[in-house]
Parts: sequence; C-alpha cells; structure tokens
Amino acid sequence: MTSEKATPSGRLRILSSAHLAAGQYPSLSELEFGLIVANNAFGRWVVRCMRAAGEPDLGLTDILVLHHVHHRKRHKRLADICFTLNYEDSYVISYSLKKLLKMKLVMSEKVGKEVFYRTTESSNELLERFREVRERCLFPGVEGELANSEALSDVAERLRLLSGLYDQAARAASSL
Repeated sequence: MTSEKATPSGRLRILSSAHLAAGQYPSLSELEFGLIVANNAFGRWVVRCMRAAGEPDLGLTDILVLHHVHHRKRHKRLADICFTLNYEDSYVISYSLKKLLKMKLVMSEKVGKEVFYRTTESSNELLERFREVRERCLFPGVEGELANSEALSDVAERLRLLSGLYDQAARAASSL
C-alpha cells in the first residue's frame, strides 16, 4: 500500500514504504517507489511488445539479452553481456543464451577459450518487427517533457548514477 506525505514545498510524496522515508533522504524512498513501478511497467511492456512482434516465448531477461547481443552487430561474450546489463549472476544470462540458442535466435562461436554470441537472420527480422511495434505503440505517447530528448538523456544519466550508488551500497551491505 502506498503512503502519501507532503514535501516541505507542499508537493505530495508518493511512497511504498513510509518507514524508509523517515530518515535523512525521504525523497530517496519516493524515487525507489518510482523505480519499482517503472521497472514493472517496463518489463511488462517489453514482453508484450515482443509478443506483438511475433515471439511469445521470451521473458524479459531473454529479450534484454537478445537486444544486447544484437547491439551494433558485434559478437558478445557472456561476461560482457552480464557486465553491460548489470547482472551479477552469470547463470541467469547463460540460461537465457541457451534458450536463445535453442530457438535459433543467437548463434555461438568459440574463439580460443572464449565463446562469442551473435544474432541470427531470424532474430534480426524479429528485432526489426519489435522496433516497428515499439514505434507504433510507444512513440505516440511520448509528449511534453518526455519528448524532450535532452531531458530523457538527463534522466538516463541520473539512473546510471543511481545504479552506481546502489551497487556500492550492495557491496557495503555484503560486508556487514
């Protein structure tokens, strides 16, 4: 259940955990709730977009991995995919890659001791249909502040900064 509390300026603060807003940075709790609902909405959107593009059997991680393997059409290693997508557990990404291999959406090539992954022609076509569905369904809702390319880039930069903050806090919590 959300808890609502006004900010000093009178703006309503929407929180999922009021007990976490009691400290020095109450706005951090508000941000965390925003991340939760945005993450869930984004995940739901990506899966449904892929389903509309013609592939109903991929989960969120599978889709993110497929997009990243396709990124710039460069071969990717498991470690690189984990690093870029910020997955700590390589098993999750490895499982996803095996699924994508079985579905013939990616192919692998061993070079020395390393295994590199790249997309196939069928995945290239699927990802093009995904792009078309994305443009058709998502783009019409982009307006106002969301249409400001520079503002979106600023949000993306702040999210990367927050990622670093939470990664550092996770490392600190692991040492307690």
